Amino acid sequence: MSRRVRRKVARKGKDKVNLPSYVEIEDGGSSLDQNLVVDWIRLPDDTVIQLFTCLNYRDRASLSSTCRTWRTLGVSPCLWQSLDLRAHKCDATTAASLAPRCVNLQKLRFRGAESADAIINLQARGLREISGDYCRKITDATLSVIAARHEALESLQLGPDFCERISSDAIKAIAICCPKLRKLRLSGIRDVDGDAINALAKNCRNLMDIGFIDCLNVDELALGNVVSVQFLSVAGTTNMKWVLVSQHWIKLPNLIGLDVSRTDVVPTVLRLLSSSQSLKVLCALNCPALEADASFASNNNKGKLLLALFTDIFKGLASLFADISKKERNVFSDWRNLKKKDKNLDEIMTVWITSGSAKGPALLLSLMQSSQEDVQERAATGLATFVVIDDENASIDSGRAEAVMQNSGIRLLLNIARSWREGLQSEAAKAIANLSVNANVAKDVAEEGGINILANLARSMNRLVAEEAAGGLWNLSVGEEHKGAIAEAGGVKALVDLIFKWSTGGDGVLERAAGALANLAADDKCSMEVAVVGGVHALVMLARTCKFEGVQEQAARALANLAAHGDNNSNNAAVGLETGALEALVQLTRSPHEGVRQEAAGALWNLSFDDRNRESIAAAGGVEALVALAHSCSNASPGLQERAAGALWGLSVSEANSNILAYKLHAPSVSALSMGLRSFVIDVSNSVLMAFWLPWKLWKMQVGWDIGRECTKMHPLRKFDVLTCLCLVPGAKKN
Repeated sequence: MSRRVRRKVARKGKDKVNLPSYVEIEDGGSSLDQNLVVDWIRLPDDTVIQLFTCLNYRDRASLSSTCRTWRTLGVSPCLWQSLDLRAHKCDATTAASLAPRCVNLQKLRFRGAESADAIINLQARGLREISGDYCRKITDATLSVIAARHEALESLQLGPDFCERISSDAIKAIAICCPKLRKLRLSGIRDVDGDAINALAKNCRNLMDIGFIDCLNVDELALGNVVSVQFLSVAGTTNMKWVLVSQHWIKLPNLIGLDVSRTDVVPTVLRLLSSSQSLKVLCALNCPALEADASFASNNNKGKLLLALFTDIFKGLASLFADISKKERNVFSDWRNLKKKDKNLDEIMTVWITSGSAKGPALLLSLMQSSQEDVQERAATGLATFVVIDDENASIDSGRAEAVMQNSGIRLLLNIARSWREGLQSEAAKAIANLSVNANVAKDVAEEGGINILANLARSMNRLVAEEAAGGLWNLSVGEEHKGAIAEAGGVKALVDLIFKWSTGGDGVLERAAGALANLAADDKCSMEVAVVGGVHALVMLARTCKFEGVQEQAARALANLAAHGDNNSNNAAVGLETGALEALVQLTRSPHEGVRQEAAGALWNLSFDDRNRESIAAAGGVEALVALAHSCSNASPGLQERAAGALWGLSVSEANSNILAYKLHAPSVSALSMGLRSFVIDVSNSVLMAFWLPWKLWKMQVGWDIGRECTKMHPLRKFDVLTCLCLVPGAKKN
């Protein structure tokens, strides 16, 4: 294994001028002087190991297989003390193949229930830290086995999504099996009972950090028995009995920090808690009862540091230091640069940084400037969630998003996204994606060069990085002014390549890539670029094979937009000619999900403007499928009604199809379509009118009379259009 170095020579007369050398790959048969060969296997071991540290575990394992020397170096214990499984699917087979390298594994991060099940196959008995997300499907059995196999465990964190299937039984198993546990943070557990908490108090004598976050019920009395706890969080937990809290938690001898953010805690309880001798920090962000009490906001809380929306957090944190910083907003950098560290103060600052309680753009952006990459990553994660109001509907707080932008947050995030570390790349890309929902922020991202950065990240071999980058391009592509820039940056090809690269096992990345392509396909020039780079084949493949409704909906929407440009380009015909395209769309009209049915019907509507497509849709069972859709859409959204009616009208232009429709559109179908005529939505009414433009055979079924009766019930603005339509249909005047 070698790489040859060629020295570039420029001739000027008889003299030779040596220019800077550069590395170039050459074939083994080159006649170059063997003295200029660089033998990579003779590089110093430290250099090779440093190279390995820059790679994820899969690339590291691949590189180790290239030669014996690197195989030996590739299993060095220092390379396998930490393992991040989030980026790739990790099953039992993968974990078993990694097991020989994981003998000295200390720290593990994973994502999803399947990876959790595979952890035991790593055989890392000395594992000390486990952190997992997307844990909704993890069960008591899985968590109990993990605890039983890792008795040296010191830290276990699952969240921030809810651990819906984990109960107090699993917590008791953790307490019994992991006596060295120092940190336990679990999110979204329904009920944490007294037996489980008392088991922790009895068996885990060094447990100093407890977080039961967003839980439904927690036994407050039992928590008062965990005398070792120093940092306690019940943020977002409901049904708290604050009387018991004020009576028992005040007696905890080692309690330093308490987080009651997003709860219904009342001022009187916090005043009582302030009497604790050991307590130094109270975190109470987004607590409505506190924010409504003006007298509490002005209270000094007996010298305790209160972190709330109505307090100056930087000033409060600076007050913890003996020497107050000259600039309070530099408190984190000043703390990191302290020569003499205070152990208690270090614990407060570290827990505050990593707890996820830190909110507010200024604070998070300050943390993002940390020299510690773990802190940067957590701050970027916090920023990504800070602006989100409703993740399901892609709704963000515009005020918060623009506050991040005004504090130069976009530039900071883009700088972090350029890091070689994949964890930083994915979290920065996620934050940029969420912020870009706001049009003003999206413009700032584009002006700062964010489109090129996201397009490059979308080419990553790391699924998480590619997924978040595709999400960023999806949100940016909403703006018409950004579509051309995305295409110029190579974003269209990168998105299409993602579909082929993650065609199985990557629903998140596929939905984002298809969604971005759908937005881009609405632009005439970009739609041609999508077709040129193989986008039609990729999207049809998704429509045919993917079972996830989000991917199906976006793939159908993308195909609809590709087919919507009429004579401007040949994409309409290209989609129709793609093998299996029309059959897949017809099948999607039968989906149980309304969004999928709507987009599939819209795609068939657009495709029906092509003569060949009309016949092919009918041959694929499209007429029957759309008639069935008409039966079921009477109570559906206006968008689905419009597309169903539009597709029927498009197919009825063909005489053969119109004859089929005459027999298929019996009374229930007519009734369903007629309901659309009463709609106040003009587009729906127009589409329904077109759908009724059928041959004279319909009038034998008295459809004309049905429409006439509906005309008396409909919106006045549509009556003239209906009567005009009736008069134009053959035989209507006579009837």
